[in-house]
Amino acid sequence: MSSNPVAETVASLMPRAKAELTELVAFKSVADFDQFPRSESEAAASWITAALEAEGFKDVAVLDTPDGTQSVYGRLAGPEGARTVLLYAHYDVQPPLDEAGWTTPPFDLTEREGRWYGRGAADCKGGLVMHLLALRALKANGGVPVHVKVIVEGSEEQGTGGLERYAEQHPELLAADAVVIGDSGNFRVGLPTATSTLRGMTMLRVKIDTLEGNLHSGQFGGAAPDALGALIRVLDSLRAEDGSTTVDGLTGDARWPGLQYEEEQFRRDAKVLEGVGLIGSGTVADRIWARPAVTVLGIDCPPVVGATPSVQASARALISLRVPPGVDAAEATKLLQAHLEAHTPWGARVSTEQIGQGQPFSADTTSPAYAAMADAMAVAYPGQEMQYAGQGGSIPLCNTLAALYPAAEILLIGLSEPEAQIHAVNESVSPEELERLSVAEALFLRNYAAG
Repeated sequence: MSSNPVAETVASLMPRAKAELTELVAFKSVADFDQFPRSESEAAASWITAALEAEGFKDVAVLDTPDGTQSVYGRLAGPEGARTVLLYAHYDVQPPLDEAGWTTPPFDLTEREGRWYGRGAADCKGGLVMHLLALRALKANGGVPVHVKVIVEGSEEQGTGGLERYAEQHPELLAADAVVIGDSGNFRVGLPTATSTLRGMTMLRVKIDTLEGNLHSGQFGGAAPDALGALIRVLDSLRAEDGSTTVDGLTGDARWPGLQYEEEQFRRDAKVLEGVGLIGSGTVADRIWARPAVTVLGIDCPPVVGATPSVQASARALISLRVPPGVDAAEATKLLQAHLEAHTPWGARVSTEQIGQGQPFSADTTSPAYAAMADAMAVAYPGQEMQYAGQGGSIPLCNTLAALYPAAEILLIGLSEPEAQIHAVNESVSPEELERLSVAEALFLRNYAAG
């Protein structure tokens, strides 16, 4: 990489990249405005607006999306007749969770043992910095050879669909020949990886009612139907004995044909405790990329501290169901709802409420854009060949863009490799990965322009 002028430019820009990422991470831009100030997200959007304007972008605008959040858009003109590439990232982040569990403050970018720690460092404020580095490197070495559009979303983590609906209402805004989604990650540090599939997602809130009010467990327990007990029975019905997801009518035996995930490596990446087994059947890749997976995200019930000897009248839970390509998320939602109703015991009253939904995605890896990216990755990662992996998470915008622009080639790369621990405490980014992927993106834009 060192003999490549683009790589040399990116290397020289890394101190600036760290300074910018420090400023971005400092914004507590969680798009849950019941818990975090809206002003933090608005300040982050203003920062991005200024950054794009400083890079010469035109038509820079803060878009008020239908879910009440803001996304930032800009357009950079390339040579006449050139192709158009859309670069995507999001500036909203997950809540920090247990702040006491962080080794250093979550909104202070901190360097430690060769990594930069902070909420959003990898997911996905680092993705925006990656785009900026790539464009700056090209401008310093002959110019940007394509028309560039940038869209930076403000509510991706909430799954509320604001940008998707805005794009549908303004179908020309994000039109492009190719799209680079900077929100996935390499299979491991140093192994260039394009994400070729994403699981979709549906989220349901289920509520069970059995009594008009709580009852004394000594006086009524044993005959009075316990709503919390009923909920536990329902949730248990969502898993087979080996932990596989079991939703009536939903197939769960698909196979993953590509890059495999060795079980011992997965155990290390997932930090599974010694002696605790993995759940499900098939290969690890089958389980996390090709099959549905249910997760109980939370349960409303009395905490242990302060609990009284009562039979609970009501209980509820939030359930996530990830669905692989080939499964319609809307149909999976109906099956999950029907399953919950069918498995609620004792005639208890059950109701479900859909909270969010996103369709799975599968990319065409035979397209010219993927060849251009593979060549770029080979330069940025000497001696390595680009691999294809799935991702268990969802990026609903991918399906919206694929529907709006069927001819567009969509590529997913990013900084969220396993060590990044996105969505967990002590999220971090590898600066080496940021540097290499910025070089790869710059070279991809050159290759794609010439193709």
